[in-house]
Amino acid sequence: MKIFCIGRNYKDHAKELNNPVPDKPLVFMKPSTAFVKGHQTFYYPDFSDNIQYECEIVLRISKYGKSITPEYALGFIDQITLGIDYTARDLQIQCKEKGHPWEIAKAFDFSAPIGDLQDYESFKNQSIQFRLEKNGKIVQTGNSKDLIFSFEQLIVYISKYFTLKTGDFIFTGTPAGVGRVQKGDILEGFLMGRKVLLSIIK
Repeated sequence: MKIFCIGRNYKDHAKELNNPVPDKPLVFMKPSTAFVKGHQTFYYPDFSDNIQYECEIVLRISKYGKSITPEYALGFIDQITLGIDYTARDLQIQCKEKGHPWEIAKAFDFSAPIGDLQDYESFKNQSIQFRLEKNGKIVQTGNSKDLIFSFEQLIVYISKYFTLKTGDFIFTGTPAGVGRVQKGDILEGFLMGRKVLLSIIK
């Protein structure tokens, strides 16, 4: 299983972090040890003082594919859900300042929890709304229509460089509103109004 993540795929998020808007997808990866499925506890790691949430639509790949063309791209998705790309922002900033890779800030253990998987067929051909609540307060809202690079474009682009296999996941990018978590926080993700994700910080 591979976990692909897309950076800066909403203009408002790029702007809130003072980053330029990309002209092609920014792809990074997380290892399988980052993956957590279902409603799970997130244990705050001891190597960071600034863990931040980034809620995203997550796509599950349903079959083997390489160099996929646009007309077939959406046929490679069978399920969809929400996930959180937990980020050690302090480590990421330090790595960027030194021009170093920043996997330690993004790919650490348990940094990619996902919610309950939903059949993609019922979401096709519509704008997909989602939100993240922290302690009962809405902190992020997003809509797939605001993606810079669509699901189709992401699959085409990623498969140009990497072979996609059944069970791979694509985190499609986060909207504005990212922020810090503290021990005791409760994060809940809602996909088209339905709660699919729960992450409790301890």
